Amino acid sequence: MTIRNSIILTILPLIFLASCGESPKEKQKSTVEVVAKKDSVQIDSTEIKKEKEFVLTEENAIDFFFEYQKDLKVDKVKITTRLGSFTIQLFDNVPYHKANFIYLTRKGYFKDTQFHRIVKNFIIQGGNSDDVKTGRKRSKIGRYLLPPDTRKGHKHHRGVISMPSSEINNPHMLASPFEFFIVVTKPGSYHLDGDFTPFGKVIEGMDVVDKINSVEIGEGDWPSQNIYIQNAEVIE
Repeated sequence: MTIRNSIILTILPLIFLASCGESPKEKQKSTVEVVAKKDSVQIDSTEIKKEKEFVLTEENAIDFFFEYQKDLKVDKVKITTRLGSFTIQLFDNVPYHKANFIYLTRKGYFKDTQFHRIVKNFIIQGGNSDDVKTGRKRSKIGRYLLPPDTRKGHKHHRGVISMPSSEINNPHMLASPFEFFIVVTKPGSYHLDGDFTPFGKVIEGMDVVDKINSVEIGEGDWPSQNIYIQNAEVIE
């Protein structure tokens, strides 16, 4: 055997062994990377799903709004109807009612609800509807009531927004969080003080509130033509 042939026979096994050793490592590395990416997506999806499933209840609502209002810097909401728009400023010292109204506005609850009760020269009441989707929205947000907060010095002056009490088994006058009413009486409706919680006032567009109060109504104080809240937005 020549020296050249001897060298070739020695090198060939080394090349074969080296190539066999590298290939599985590359495949293993690729597999680990794919699994890691897939796992991270699954975790994110689970977190999003948990967030969507959160609902408010009688047991957690007060604690939730206590935390929610801590860093709440906004205090104005603009409501738009076919008759025009008006802006409400919420009172800082009625924190649970303020936080509730901001929260529902951001959740898009008030959009497509209606001013469903109009009492001439007294109030307009909104936040409800006979549409099925309003009930569905409520179900997704939760079932809860808010305690009255009537000792903060606010009275039911003209333009004040307040929260009606629930009509269902409610001896303590707990507030129905999905609805609100605005006083149109001049100078106000002070017989409501102490029973309902004023939590803000109209600061712009009171003429639109008066227009809503002047529409024709049918049975049960329901407007003859529906007045939808076309949009409700927090002024950031």
